Amino acid sequence: MTDSPTLEEVARLAGVSRATASRAINGGARVSARAQRAVEDAIRRLGYTPNTAARSLVTRRTDSVALVVPEPDELVFSDPFFARTLHVVTNVLSARDLQVVLLIARPDDDKQRMLRYLRGRHIDGAIVVSHHAGDALPDHIAALGLPNAFIGRPWTKEDQVSYVSTDNTDGARQATQLLIDRGCRRIGTIAGPADMTVGRDRLEGWRQTVNEAGLSDEAVVRGDFTEAGGAEACEALLDAHPDLDGLVVASDLMASGSLRVLAARGRRVPDDIAVTGYDDLGIAEHTNPPLTTLRNPISEMADQAAQLLIEQLEGGSVPPRRVNFAPTLIRRQSA
Repeated sequence: MTDSPTLEEVARLAGVSRATASRAINGGARVSARAQRAVEDAIRRLGYTPNTAARSLVTRRTDSVALVVPEPDELVFSDPFFARTLHVVTNVLSARDLQVVLLIARPDDDKQRMLRYLRGRHIDGAIVVSHHAGDALPDHIAALGLPNAFIGRPWTKEDQVSYVSTDNTDGARQATQLLIDRGCRRIGTIAGPADMTVGRDRLEGWRQTVNEAGLSDEAVVRGDFTEAGGAEACEALLDAHPDLDGLVVASDLMASGSLRVLAARGRRVPDDIAVTGYDDLGIAEHTNPPLTTLRNPISEMADQAAQLLIEQLEGGSVPPRRVNFAPTLIRRQSA
């Protein structure tokens, strides 16, 4: 035997042909149970490691999956949403011996490079997180026929891609109704980006609820889901509407920034103004005061997205599926 055992040596020790040994290593197609066991035993005894490049030529699989995040890297590494998603997806896929490749795209040229990577089939499938209307990722991935799962409802191709989401409209309705029930009558909102379905849906839930209560829907400023963006949006909102007594914020990070601004302006929370956030990924428990928020089931969504992708990788032609989770209102001191 050589220092690096060969496929021929595995076949010889197992008492099978080279072709049978190769099929046993690459999925077991047309291999008897007895031959499969013999090959696996020979692999263990020899310490054989398959040539992954050669294996890919045979199976047309790379055993890797892209986690596509079309966001600036500073946002990806500062927002707990992405950390939780990456952790869960990696755990689920690694249990199937699938490697996760993180694709972060900042400016337009990075996004074009990312699309070239996907078109090159360097991965077996993709999980897409936090996409924007301008990315056109659902269109590109549907056209490629690439196994996929989106975390968050896509802008387009809802019937051609698989996705998991949460009812963001209902979550915002719950937060707004809570403020109405506690007596707030001048309720503003810091909404998410206009080019994301989550931003649009949470704004719509707030707007529907204040309109149904006969309240004004003029106090709206958009943020970017960052703490600094939330602080800036809160400053603008208070300058335009200084009499606000309720504030519905589309993320906990933005709500955290808003609480700092309210404290600096001498506005007591919740006595002068009640505040709600959205996500409940750890930040809300540590703000001052602790934040009433909507729990976004990120772990469950990431797990389900990974499972949807595995179904496609292992089951061949699987029709697109969509799974929707319900948000849960978490009451703390801010409202």
